[in-house]
Parts: sequence; structure tokens; C-alpha cells
Amino acid sequence: MNGEGFSHLDEKGRARMVDVSQKEPSHREAIASGKVVLSKKTFKALAEGGVPKGDVLAVARVAGIMAAKKVDGLIPLCHPLPLQSVEVDFTLDPDECSVGIRSKVKLNGTTGVEMEALTAVSIAALTIYDMCKALDKGIIIKDICLDFKSGGKSGVWLRSF
Repeated sequence: MNGEGFSHLDEKGRARMVDVSQKEPSHREAIASGKVVLSKKTFKALAEGGVPKGDVLAVARVAGIMAAKKVDGLIPLCHPLPLQSVEVDFTLDPDECSVGIRSKVKLNGTTGVEMEALTAVSIAALTIYDMCKALDKGIIIKDICLDFKSGGKSGVWLRSF
């Protein structure tokens, strides 16, 4: 198998870190989202601030931001990036007993921030699970995906919903 079509594989199919040293910096942005589904009891505790471990969403927000800043240490072949903005926001849906998670990551640089946005959502979701697992082990984390990216050679991409 050769690496044709896969930027993280060389001509012999071996893993490599993509060389971005000759690329022109551009404004890059990525937005990712996901969802955590809780039991009614656990959702109520989270919404009312009654989870024994504390303010779940505040901790999950900080965890997501921290994770975005450490992607190069978590995912092989990712570049260390000087992120310039990381946002993690939550939407409570009482009908579904879910927490929607959305991250937005920005920088001016030579490679994209999709992995940083996806990691922020993933770690925020896992933090919600960790802080609520004493109340509910059946928590579901789902639908983590990239919704938008801009910048670089491929330009703008938007998920079709």
C-alpha cells in the first residue's frame, strides 16, 4: 500500500508528519459538536447544580479548552499549534435530557485546527461523563463531528445537515 491520497503516509505507505514548512499561514477555524445524553434524574441534577462533584459544565469547559491545547501530545502526527482562540459552549435540552457541546478553535497558521475542535468536544463530553457517573453509568456520548472548517488550500467546508 502506498500513501497516495493520504497526507500522513509517505510514498511507501509509512506514517509521517506532514511537512507544512513551506505553506503560507492563513486564518483557520474549525467548529465541532457532540452530545451527551443523561437520565432524567442526572440531567435534573446537572441543570440545577446538584451534581456532588461540583459545577459540571464549568469543569467540562476548562477540560475541553485544555485538551485542544494538547492535541499534539494526544494524537500521533498532529502538529503543535499556537492556538489563538478556543471556545467550548453547552446547550441543555430538557426534552432529550441532553447536553449539546460545541467548540470553536481559531488560529493563523499553516495547518488546520479540526483535530483541536474535535478533541475539545470529546474531552468535554468525557468530563461530563466522569463528573456524573456516580449518578448514572448509562450516560451516552454521541454524534461527535466536524461541522465547519475554513482556511488553507481546501478553503471552507460546511457539514450538510
